[in-house]
Amino acid sequence: MQDKVLELSNVNAYYKDGKVRKQILNDISFTLYEGEIVGLVGESGSGKTTLCKCILGLLKDYEGNIMHYTNRPQMVFQDPFSSLNPRKTIGWILEEPLKIQGKRSKEERRKKAEEMLELVHLPKEFYSRYPRELSGGQRQRVSIALALITGTKFVLADEPLSALDVTVQAQIIQLLKELQEKERISYLFVSHDLDVVDMICDRVLYLKDGVVREIC
Repeated sequence: MQDKVLELSNVNAYYKDGKVRKQILNDISFTLYEGEIVGLVGESGSGKTTLCKCILGLLKDYEGNIMHYTNRPQMVFQDPFSSLNPRKTIGWILEEPLKIQGKRSKEERRKKAEEMLELVHLPKEFYSRYPRELSGGQRQRVSIALALITGTKFVLADEPLSALDVTVQAQIIQLLKELQEKERISYLFVSHDLDVVDMICDRVLYLKDGVVREIC
């Protein structure tokens, strides 16, 4: 049996609209397992963003249980350029989470950063480059490396392909699948592109009006 990575049980979430407390999510329950890619799809306003905020611990006004069985999830965003500090080198960006952890020497941090570049199929020479010197696909690879560098096995990918052209999308899909298989990474994959979801995901959650309408 696969190990659980994330489990939501009867989650209801709310926002304040003025003085009115509005319910956004209604009785959401699902489980994400090790090495699984679960798609999250739904129209604008369906509750996808609220659900992601609950999972990330960014929204406190909810009821029910959200259980993490591994390290907290890391994010891969839609626009890799805006999520990477343009004034810092790729090496600095990758090492920063390790500095915060405070468990590695300078030499160990650099070695780990270079290993992560290799993991996402980027040359070690990119360590000294800046985000502006990379293509969109290369920046997204750096974002994936950044998400994984502290050892998390759970990535929340928020429209990670929508800013890329079709050829580069295929390359990033191949990388995500490779990491799923080799590193046992689990993903909650948020997307509006049903073709991509069908291609990459093991299961799909269809969210409508704050309710999971279908799990397949």
